[in-house]
Amino acid sequence: MSDTSTEWLAETHQVENQSAPLENYNLYQQDLALQEAVNREGAAWADAELDDFGILTGRPEFIELGFQANENRPELLTHNRHGQRVNEVRFHPAYHELMRVSLAHGLHASHWASPGAGAHVARAAKYYLMAQVEAGHGCPVTMTSAVIPALKHQEDICTQYAEKILNTAYDPRNVPLGEKSSITVGMAMTEKQGGSDVRTNTTRAYPVGKPGPGREYSLVGHKYFVSAPMSDAFLVLAQSELGLSCFFMPRWRPDGALNAMQIQQLKNKMGNVSNASSEVELRGAYAVMVGEEGRGVRTIIDMVAMTRFDCMIGSSAGMRQAVTQAIHHCRERVVFGKPLVEQPLMQNVLADLALESEAAMVLTLRIARALDSQGDSGHEMRLVRIGTLLGKYWICKRSAGHAVEAMECIGGSGLMENSIMPRLFRESPVNAVWEGSGNVQALDLLRIMQKQPEVIEAFFSEVQKAAGRNVLFDTAVKELKKQLTGADTLEFRCRTILGNMATTLQAALLIQHSPSEVAHAFCVSRLVCLTPHLYGTLPDGVNCQAIIDRAFSPV
Repeated sequence: MSDTSTEWLAETHQVENQSAPLENYNLYQQDLALQEAVNREGAAWADAELDDFGILTGRPEFIELGFQANENRPELLTHNRHGQRVNEVRFHPAYHELMRVSLAHGLHASHWASPGAGAHVARAAKYYLMAQVEAGHGCPVTMTSAVIPALKHQEDICTQYAEKILNTAYDPRNVPLGEKSSITVGMAMTEKQGGSDVRTNTTRAYPVGKPGPGREYSLVGHKYFVSAPMSDAFLVLAQSELGLSCFFMPRWRPDGALNAMQIQQLKNKMGNVSNASSEVELRGAYAVMVGEEGRGVRTIIDMVAMTRFDCMIGSSAGMRQAVTQAIHHCRERVVFGKPLVEQPLMQNVLADLALESEAAMVLTLRIARALDSQGDSGHEMRLVRIGTLLGKYWICKRSAGHAVEAMECIGGSGLMENSIMPRLFRESPVNAVWEGSGNVQALDLLRIMQKQPEVIEAFFSEVQKAAGRNVLFDTAVKELKKQLTGADTLEFRCRTILGNMATTLQAALLIQHSPSEVAHAFCVSRLVCLTPHLYGTLPDGVNCQAIIDRAFSPV
């Protein structure tokens, strides 16, 4: 018989005062601001399906898919064992399951397949929930969604492939387009020498027969950044006889042979690692011209505009997940005799993070409504133009600092790789860099001011809806109008103007639609701040507890 009298010496401690994993909760039902926005912006009809989706995305086994997809990076197989080039990227099953669910729920297509009031809003809300679980697989989902407006520049191509693009079945097989009932579509624009300056692209397009839209070309060149290289087809920019043009390039040729699109390597990215990004050589790749020759940028910009909108959704979702993780932890963690969430300093930080998150989401869903109604109203079309630019710049720019502050709320555990927080941090710069960095958005604003002044008028018409309800807001609008003068220094000051326009638009929406404590706190912290805003610097008089409780009710 063993002596157990000293077994207690092996018991060093009990695990206590640690927050439980945030799971088994409804991401939709516990986001009051999102529910309000969905109903306000015209998608009340989707409330039940969003509720179901909120339950799905909060399940432990579904959350685990996000971890697995990021812990098991995609792998490139250039050749098979017989030495034949196969150009195949292999993904973990978790990635494929995330793709299957996203397509099954129409995140790539529901707004095109069933357009109408609230279609973009409902789709954006679902994407917002899904991106809180895993952001990387959203890249091919986004590009597949965004390709539809660009393909409409070439009706025969659009008619030929639209049904397969809109299909909600996910088919990851590496086979020709004709053998698939559903396909995903990516894009290939970036080259080494130009980056955002796509007019410096050197990839050449040679007509196989008669040139022009809808005709066959052979593409020769190099693309430096092709995301989701296992997409079934791509929109590609290349130089033809009349200038930079747009082309539809499938991964397989119509004759059933593998297209001459050779993946050279996968990018070793800091974040977004579940999604493959690659460098590709085009060695006479088969492609068909889409849209007017020499107007490739004009054609593909309709795709880029929609991907920029999804950047807004993705960064808003990252902030939402970060603040919910922080609030959840601080409710369960006791420090100096009481829960962290009751400590005044922490309340200031959490409330500030919650303000940023709600403002980002509210602006995003307002632009979603404008996308739903842009065919009916000149104002809405112009609001999409300016609102997407502002949101892409500001929401994506604010995401990184937000992630860092949320990690700090959790402390050392927030830096551990078995937590979602490091992944949120690594994802946080992605949307600011992709689809046009901050300076690209600033230069776009300058173009709008010069060539489309009616868009600026639409911006002020939209913010004017909140006039007379908050003195700080009214003062900020007047000051903003002054900042838009002085053409000789506009470019130098453009980032300041962009940030002020974005926060003013967010303030206008919060004043109109959010509780007074939220709108007041946002205005006093964002509209009168003379130094760069740091989270946790809300002034006296802010009802932090009400803001925190609104942001995330206890699980």
